[in-house]
Amino acid sequence: MMDTAEATGATDRAARDTVPRPGGERGITAPRSIFRTGLRLPEVRWAGIALALFLAGWLLQLCEAPEWAWWTAYLACYLSGGWEPTRSGLQELRQRRLDVDLLMIVAAIAAASIGQVFDGALLIVIFATSGALEVVVTQRTADSVTALLGLAPERATRYHDDGSTVEVDCRDLEVGQRILVRPGERIGADGVVLRGRSEVDQQAVTGESIPVLRDAGDDVLSGTVNGTGALIVEVARPASESVIARIATLVAEASETKAPTQLFLEKVEQAYSVTVVVATLLVLGVPMVLFDNTFDEALLRAIVFMIVASPCAVVLSTMPPLLASIANAGRHGVLVKSAAVMESVGRTSVVAFDKTGTLTEGRPQVVDVTALDGREPSEVLALAAAVEHPSEHPLGRAIVAAAIDRGLDIETVEDFRALPGRGVTGAVRGHRITVERADADSTGTVVGVLVDGSEVGRIELVDRLRDDAAEAVRLIGDVTSGPVLLLTGDRPSVAADVADRTGIEAVHADLLPEDKVRIVGETGGHVLVVGDGINDAPALMAAGTGVAMGRRGADLAVQTADAIIVRDDLTAVAALIRLSRLARRYVIANLCIAGTMIVTLVTWDLVGTLPLPLAVAGHEGSTVLVALNGARLLRRSAWSGAQST
Repeated sequence: MMDTAEATGATDRAARDTVPRPGGERGITAPRSIFRTGLRLPEVRWAGIALALFLAGWLLQLCEAPEWAWWTAYLACYLSGGWEPTRSGLQELRQRRLDVDLLMIVAAIAAASIGQVFDGALLIVIFATSGALEVVVTQRTADSVTALLGLAPERATRYHDDGSTVEVDCRDLEVGQRILVRPGERIGADGVVLRGRSEVDQQAVTGESIPVLRDAGDDVLSGTVNGTGALIVEVARPASESVIARIATLVAEASETKAPTQLFLEKVEQAYSVTVVVATLLVLGVPMVLFDNTFDEALLRAIVFMIVASPCAVVLSTMPPLLASIANAGRHGVLVKSAAVMESVGRTSVVAFDKTGTLTEGRPQVVDVTALDGREPSEVLALAAAVEHPSEHPLGRAIVAAAIDRGLDIETVEDFRALPGRGVTGAVRGHRITVERADADSTGTVVGVLVDGSEVGRIELVDRLRDDAAEAVRLIGDVTSGPVLLLTGDRPSVAADVADRTGIEAVHADLLPEDKVRIVGETGGHVLVVGDGINDAPALMAAGTGVAMGRRGADLAVQTADAIIVRDDLTAVAALIRLSRLARRYVIANLCIAGTMIVTLVTWDLVGTLPLPLAVAGHEGSTVLVALNGARLLRRSAWSGAQST
């Protein structure tokens, strides 16, 4: 063990000689915007070029430009949007796998070969765009994990037994070594406090809205921010096993997993592709062998079969309703990141809420001022605000804000000093005013206000519950079969108070990020998790659907979530679930229309002689019909109906 005097001296010198310098360490790096992410991905650039060429060709065709002009634009669209699916499809073919992308390229070429170049170009654009969106989502997740790792500092101050210090790389720290954490610095490793006393802001990791007091024997986490005191910390875990590293690992692992629906679709893709290819070859060969058809006649029948069997209407059966729902939700402050997410939201059976910043506003507010010794509450609050005015502590800012809201005059403080782990003190009108934490049986935080050492009052602060929290929980209970869960890293007493005021019955408190992931995994059914902090990111990824709060949500939570509530309107969660279920009903109706049309046209082509113009009209007509049906979900009534209870 180190010498007590040396350790105490080191912490005292650090607290005295160092000013808080939150900018001295590398904070979390925000991931690139989705626009910038897309621009640096070749798949997105090629899809954009294909779309532009398609629109140019369509415009030329509508304007009755020379045929060679719009054919050139469409063929250029083929090349720009089709070369990547062709390359990947051929690679799959070399491994004896056939995918829908290659089938769509063949269908597009077949359409062009009989003069239907518009249909083929539309197919190219649809699949190039969907592939680009998939690449963007994957890259955004990777960028978010990289940004999370930036939360941990790169350098730490190693403390030797003789009291000397040296800057080292955090990755080189070993278990048992000691580090000195100065005021305002990020803690360089998970460890245990040996000497010193300070408040540590752990909100980024645990979700606690108010900095927690850390003294000798208490655990501290890498990436959290030290307050006004200096700490000597013994390293308990290497950097690769820190809480921050484990969060990043959980997010990365969750992003690489495939949902059962995705696995099922991949199997269907193989079967469908092989079936259409085999059927097309049979349609080409059988008439020539059994019915003495000429090659031209058989080829025309096979091309017609390829067109009517093309899943254009099937593709549009699902996308217009889902995309219209996404647009409708977006108009009402909910951003859904993909059609797959919109479809899956409707399967939600259990909703789990984070507490801080989700059910609550994520910042402390003064709720009660108690005056003692014959003083008025306004006087107590004004004295506390005067001495807290220079402070950057969340509690101090809340006290000052409360005094300003009540129109109180805030006097000038002199000889201001921070009391590490306790509070602040200063001179006001010649009296020593101290504001420090007080022991009290409360679900919030209570501070005492002292004048010349005598307590004159107390101020209670709580993390205020959102106005719509209770109503949101009630609405969710109406649309889900399972209980509403509360998952928080805060104290059980605080969690129980929030649960009682919102009507939540299932409460889990004192949770680390991996605990939230475990609970989500153990909960049966499709779980939708609503959160806002970095510590919620693994649970958002592990959930069937992750929803992030948009206004104050951490970058990683926003990036890893499947949907974002831009206006922080919690009642939108239930509305989104209802809208998703409505969209699913539209999808089923569209699939019935598309499937019926495909079966009818294919049967006609095989049994009789289906004229090519009629085949194109039937195929395109069903495509337009399902697209228009899906567009009905753009109506405002679709969302207002989703909000009804």
